[in-house]
Amino acid sequence: MANTDLKPDLTEDVELVAARETTRDVCAALECAERRDLLAAIHEVHPADIADILEQLSAEERKQFITLAGEDLPTNVLAELEEGVRDDVIEALDDSFLADVVCDLDSDDAVYLLEDLDEERKQEVLDAIPIADRVAIQRSLDYPEYSAGRMMQRELVAAPAFWTVGETIDMMRARDDLPEDFYEIIVVDPSHLPIGTIGLARIMGAKRPATLDGLMKRDFCSFTAIQPQEEIAYGFNQYHLVSAPVVDENGRLVGVITIDDAMRALDEETGEDLMRLGGVGDEDLSDTVLEVAKQRLPWLAVNLITAILASLIIAQFDAVIEQIVALAVLMTIVASMGGNAGTQTLTVAVRALATKDLTSTNAWRIISREGMVGFINGVIFAVVMGAATWWWYADASLGMVLGLSMIVNMFVAALAGILVPISLEKVGADPALASAVFVTTVTDVVGFFAFLGLAAIILL
Repeated sequence: MANTDLKPDLTEDVELVAARETTRDVCAALECAERRDLLAAIHEVHPADIADILEQLSAEERKQFITLAGEDLPTNVLAELEEGVRDDVIEALDDSFLADVVCDLDSDDAVYLLEDLDEERKQEVLDAIPIADRVAIQRSLDYPEYSAGRMMQRELVAAPAFWTVGETIDMMRARDDLPEDFYEIIVVDPSHLPIGTIGLARIMGAKRPATLDGLMKRDFCSFTAIQPQEEIAYGFNQYHLVSAPVVDENGRLVGVITIDDAMRALDEETGEDLMRLGGVGDEDLSDTVLEVAKQRLPWLAVNLITAILASLIIAQFDAVIEQIVALAVLMTIVASMGGNAGTQTLTVAVRALATKDLTSTNAWRIISREGMVGFINGVIFAVVMGAATWWWYADASLGMVLGLSMIVNMFVAALAGILVPISLEKVGADPALASAVFVTTVTDVVGFFAFLGLAAIILL
């Protein structure tokens, strides 16, 4: 019989295997403190993959990695790091090397590296870079955090509408400061207000005498520099954008946002909503034990308060529970099913609010739909569990109490799952951050009250 253990796992991702091997080589080089082996391990590895490796290392290993790599560390790696790891890595770099890195990066990536530095060190690094780069980065840093002004890059290609395709191409060939990656030429008027965009493909396919005015797309999408990044992410996703101009308060062109920055923002917003739904804030895997515990503590405290509230409801029916011990066994089923139903609706609602699919126009239709879904599911599980309880305890009345309370709680849970996030958004609160606590409280309180209350009325 053949030894199947020697056969390769054809289902395993080749890139994943390569990443594991690279990580092992990096760890071996760090253990031996061999600079040559480290550089060989990361040679020809994409900066994003090197960033992933750094994020998997401990703080001490990252510091050793930076020390060994020295100036041979690819500069783009720093722009790919998560915030927590980025701060650790930057702390291990000297100001002169960090200044060189900033000069090599696009302005948006440079801003990402500098934005969270303390003011003294930030100023030291800015003072070490050329005046033109310094002014551009400083202007971006003046915009609010997580805004289009922080996301945008100032390197762009703009031209007046009366230019020909030939003049535009000659201009791009003559410039030595073209953006590393760009997808459109922004057409501007004499006041430097954007009036249209032209994709590079259309420029390259047009005749040289053709004017930009005749080729440009006038119904383009632009953003103001102070717009929050979630609106940018939504706009790129909704309108299938590849790049978009950014304007200041006077409508003048100040930068451009490209698809990579928008997708990073979309990923951050999606991850943030997911983490907040779980009550874990914005922590990441690089955080220390104390940092994680500190972030999780407040919401655990809130959950403790809601649990106490639910226990107070139960305490009102302690005499009923003493007489019918089976209630203590069954009441958790009601609360658990209501909690799951509420979480399902809550997840759909928060996502729909984030993507702007749930609006005042269709809100009542969606609310009605979710309420009916909760009621139908409640009836189905009421029949199943009611019959099972009747069979197990030989008590039809007990089965009826369990079934009715499940219908009530799953219906209320479904309504709470959509009404709570809608209400929080109306008052300006983040639905993803606070909804779960309120929905859990509603399902626990209603579930226990309905079950024990019905038991007191029907069984006693």
